[in-house]
Amino acid sequence: MKGYATKLVLVFSTICAMCVSLDSMAQSDAQLSQYWTVRNYYNPAATGTTDYVNIRAGARMQWVGIPNAPQNFIVAAESPFKIATKRIGAGLVMNQESIGLFSTTNLSAQLSYKLNLFKGVLSIGIQAGFVSQNFRGTEVRLPDGEGSEGGESGDNSGTSGGTDVGVPQTDVKGSAVDFSAGAYYEHKYFWAGLSIMHFTQPALSLRAGENDEKAYEAQIGNMYYFMAGSNIPVKNTLFELQPSLLLRSNIKFTQLDLTMRAVYNKFISFGIAYRTGDAISALIGVEFKNFFFGYSYDYSVTAISRASSGSHEIFGGYRLKLNLGEKNKNKQKSIRIM
Repeated sequence: MKGYATKLVLVFSTICAMCVSLDSMAQSDAQLSQYWTVRNYYNPAATGTTDYVNIRAGARMQWVGIPNAPQNFIVAAESPFKIATKRIGAGLVMNQESIGLFSTTNLSAQLSYKLNLFKGVLSIGIQAGFVSQNFRGTEVRLPDGEGSEGGESGDNSGTSGGTDVGVPQTDVKGSAVDFSAGAYYEHKYFWAGLSIMHFTQPALSLRAGENDEKAYEAQIGNMYYFMAGSNIPVKNTLFELQPSLLLRSNIKFTQLDLTMRAVYNKFISFGIAYRTGDAISALIGVEFKNFFFGYSYDYSVTAISRASSGSHEIFGGYRLKLNLGEKNKNKQKSIRIM
């Protein structure tokens, strides 16, 4: 079993080192188990849906125990405001991800427009941002014999010989403008949203410097997201059930998160989740005087569990009530932990 785990680690590290090549596709969205706490991270239309300024910050450490595993740090904020009689939503999102020798930073601003529809509110949103990516090519270690040049095949240390024209041997970086869009509907009894992130599929030219003629192309592929959830009060109790789901797809790859949480007295929540082909999760959250804290633990249901002790995710946040001069017709404290 130990040997198998070691192979998994080596395979993972090699993939991370090899994943920059000409015309490669890179994905920069974090995989979050507590997706409902930062809905505007996946959908720019999910902004300004309550009378609160909501601020969230969190970190995810994936596949603990495996070198170069993904790590994410996220900050998301969203708020309503009014222009004349029109209600508008605005948001800011920042994500910093490291995986292998990659580090990617996304910084985006969001704006959404509200329409009353079928006793609920439909939001149409757009997001404009900036994505930058670095690759630490000086730390690349390819096994001898890999690529176009290599040393003696008897050395399996992977620290001295191999080269590959598709993998930079120097530190390179690049940046590009990024756009996303979405629609989000919130009703008294449920919410749902559909979005397409990175719909312009920004291309990044990774170079060692501005004057470097050699560039390695990386592209942020678009990703489709569908989110939905509801609130079900348990009769004659202080409990509420909050089922939700997140479907992500780029057509070639599709994954579904199914979540069931129970909330007691609008104070503490706990639940379980399943991510198809990946992991099961245990979740807990607490809300107290406008403060929020949430934690989730993921246990992989794949062979990766032999090399990793699991994934950890924490979120904290604060909300501030705004006076917009009117009653929020779509205010739902119980739909999510604010």
